[in-house]
Amino acid sequence: MIGAPLSVEQAEATARVLKALADPVRIRLMSLIAAHAEGQACVYDLSEAFDLSQPTVSHHLKVLFNAGLVMRHKEGAWVYYRINPQALEEAAATVTANRPSATHFAAPAVGTRQVSLVGDSVERVLQRGVDELSFQFAGSFGRELVDSYVHESYQTLYRCSHVKTHLPVLAMRFAGERLKALAQSTGRIAKPVPEVLFVCTQNAGRSQLAAALLALWGKGRVHARSAGSAPGESINPAVIALMTERGLDLEQEFPKPLTDDVVRAADVVVTMGCGDTCPVYPGKRYLDWDLPDPDQQPIEVVREVADLIEHRVRQLLADLGID
Repeated sequence: MIGAPLSVEQAEATARVLKALADPVRIRLMSLIAAHAEGQACVYDLSEAFDLSQPTVSHHLKVLFNAGLVMRHKEGAWVYYRINPQALEEAAATVTANRPSATHFAAPAVGTRQVSLVGDSVERVLQRGVDELSFQFAGSFGRELVDSYVHESYQTLYRCSHVKTHLPVLAMRFAGERLKALAQSTGRIAKPVPEVLFVCTQNAGRSQLAAALLALWGKGRVHARSAGSAPGESINPAVIALMTERGLDLEQEFPKPLTDDVVRAADVVVTMGCGDTCPVYPGKRYLDWDLPDPDQQPIEVVREVADLIEHRVRQLLADLGID
């Protein structure tokens, strides 16, 4: 069946994808990423496997990232890249004029695992996520548990967000973070460094700032997570701009709901105006930072809030024996 005519934005997005794929070097880079351990690789890994310098590989990865073909995230000092399967599917569907309804969803049934969809493209992405996470957590969790986490994470994000375009991919990341937290809290995997959880209302400003600054100044000796008691639609643009000024990239972050597993995995839980929604467990340190909400504030105000958070983050690191 022939799809509806493309909008200007859809045509431009597809053109960016096809232009990025027009270079055989980038196609080979994507195949190397997909074949690498856990389906992700850093520039060093790729330049070792490729007869190219690291700056050249970084340039090609930036083109792929800007086209939406790869996703990236930081682990310590390294940036890791992973294929974005949804972008490939959408481009292929557009070119063949048989576009699946990937962004037209029926509302999921609350409280059930099965997601109701028009078309099966989202379910295919979620199943690939189940495959990847089942492999990643083999020996810790069975496929059935991983499957339930992936679909539950998708439904949770669906109810929290009006933006559905990249929801399956975000659900895979969210489920992976939750499974790691669950594995840590149940002793299935070790916690090499202290875990700190920052919680605010929307997870769009204060908690994102605190997690980014803790990761910056902790220098790999502490791990930060963040969540929201009532997650917003997206991260405050002024927060993203401010962190960019300080050399930190929040473009790949997104507001996440507060879940029990991440609280259980935390050694320190820092709340910022989210009320009594955070569950309390024995053996954990709880702090409440009374800080102004930067929502809808100019960047000058956001900068002041960030300075307050940075001062408290440095004090927290000192209390943890991390200088």
